[in-house]
Formats: sequence, C-alpha cells, structure tokens
Amino acid sequence: MARSHPRWLRAATVAPAVLAAGCDPIVNVYGSFFPAWAICLLAGLVGAALLRIAFAASGLEEGFVPVLLVYPALAFGIACGVWLALFRS
Repeated sequence: MARSHPRWLRAATVAPAVLAAGCDPIVNVYGSFFPAWAICLLAGLVGAALLRIAFAASGLEEGFVPVLLVYPALAFGIACGVWLALFRS
C-alpha cells in the first residue's frame, strides 16, 4: 500500500517548478528571438577570457592555485552580473 505524503511536502516539490516557469526571458536580437541566458553566457566567457589576458600580463595569474576553478568561477560571476544588470525585473 502506498503511503500518502503530507501536503506541505507535495507543495514544496511543486512550488519551485511553478516559480521557475517564467524565468526564461526572450530577447529580440535583430528580429530573432534569443534566450537571454545565452547572451549572459557569452558575456561571461568573453569577460573571463579578457580577465585571463589581463591577469597573465600583470603577473597575477601565477598566484592562482586552482586555475581550473578560477576562470569558470569568474565566467559564472560575470554571467550572473550581466543577468542582474540587464534582465532583473
């Protein structure tokens, strides 16, 4: 016999899906509708690449111990910043 889950547990599982349903803004780029997250991802990647060049030129990159973690974190941070700056309601 199947056990019935409490109402609050069912509501807690459905609530994130309902709240996230409207979180994909669409941007009109030259007549083509484009997902906003792709614009933020591209900005994050370009920003991290430019910061890598700047850090390497200034010698700061030598102090980064886990380099494989630093640049993806920078790209993610820049992408989140662009999202907040451009698409915040």
